[in-house]
Amino acid sequence: MSITTEVTMLLRQCIAERASDLYFLPYQCSYQLQMRTATGIELIRTLPVELAKAWLNHLKFTAKMALSETRRPQLGARQIEIDGQLIFLRLSAVGNFQNQESLVIRFIYAQSGQMQYVLPKQFSQLTALCQQRGLVVFAGPTGSGKTTTLYELAAQLGDSKMVMAIEDPIEIFQTDFLQLQVNEAAGMTYAALLKVGLRHRPDILIVGEIRDEQTANVAARAALSGHLVLSTVHARTARQVPTRLSELGIAPATLKACLTGVSYQRLLPTKAGAAVLFDIYDPTQGGNDNESTWQQNLARAVKLDQISLATQQAFKNG
Repeated sequence: MSITTEVTMLLRQCIAERASDLYFLPYQCSYQLQMRTATGIELIRTLPVELAKAWLNHLKFTAKMALSETRRPQLGARQIEIDGQLIFLRLSAVGNFQNQESLVIRFIYAQSGQMQYVLPKQFSQLTALCQQRGLVVFAGPTGSGKTTTLYELAAQLGDSKMVMAIEDPIEIFQTDFLQLQVNEAAGMTYAALLKVGLRHRPDILIVGEIRDEQTANVAARAALSGHLVLSTVHARTARQVPTRLSELGIAPATLKACLTGVSYQRLLPTKAGAAVLFDIYDPTQGGNDNESTWQQNLARAVKLDQISLATQQAFKNG
């Protein structure tokens, strides 16, 4: 079997599992191939070093990356059509301290079908918050489905509207949106693209991540000027998000005026497959006693027989 055929079969396997990432990682005297899906990372197989290098070279060649460079960081891109579906691949390679090359492939799918929700009414609650416009921010660990949530909200609210997405990298291919990708080496930072993007007068802005003071303040100004801005930030709970945004330089008065809603989410194993549970915080309510907490939402999911007691215990701290 040719290398092309073997690699194509591997990519097909990942796409069939709706993997988000595929890892080629050096491990002792071999390479481990690991796949990230909605339920976590799993080992696919182990390859001898020479065979792994041949597969790496094939992937790098098809993504227009330098085969002779195995130490310095490299980025590449290609696309593949599987059963009539076009999937974009973003490749990133770098060598470790022993000059052993590693490679990660990010799979970018066209948006298709809605994510499953543990408590479906929560998505309706988020939709209602977004109709107020302003800044709506999502927190949660990698792989919790934040980007999918942003896109589903934008698609639902963006009929006959201009939707712009700025990400690093683009994670979902959506033909109806204007999608811009961060390229810091070319000066195309989040903040720079946001400033340029606002001249296109979008109705809805998706900002992949608020990661610095400049991006935070441009996003806040966009929200204050009447746009709906959907973004993510690193925080461990919904109620920590306003504090994190303050640390990123948004003045308290500005934050109070622009922040419409906050949500923390996790992708949980339910009895019907992986589904998202939210902890939604309305900052205008300021911790109203009637507001559900993460632990209360978990308890509701158990009562409704959506998740097991073991899952409740495993995710009790978010």
